[in-house]
Amino acid sequence: MNASKHFLDTNIFIYSFDEKNPIKRQKARTMIREALISQTGVVSFQVIQEFLSIATKKFSVVLSFEDLNDYLKTVLFPLCDMSPTEELYQYALELHKHHRFSFYDSLIIAAAAKTNCKTIYTEDLQDAQVVAGVKIKNPFND
Repeated sequence: MNASKHFLDTNIFIYSFDEKNPIKRQKARTMIREALISQTGVVSFQVIQEFLSIATKKFSVVLSFEDLNDYLKTVLFPLCDMSPTEELYQYALELHKHHRFSFYDSLIIAAAAKTNCKTIYTEDLQDAQVVAGVKIKNPFND
């Protein structure tokens, strides 16, 4: 069976380290593990950048360089399927103009659409909305 691709937004990775919310932490860790095993999970360069920025500044326990490097190699890079292109930015600008999302949210949606993802897992956008052929799903609403 050919499983459909899905996009994991930055908040999934942030929650996987959140000691204050064990339910979301466990859900996020399960999602990431399944994305890696099934090879159907996708992130973009933007998710990597946002995660690294937050992990180096805002985590209650800041990850060491070695831990961050290991996480990049074993989790984020294997999931990364979208790098910046002129076409991606133009598409994100179109989504921003037509749907009034923030530019960064538009860039996430554009990356998901361009990598043929059927779903974006995030809590930052309206749950169950479909944009550019991609369904937005808040995995923490279950």
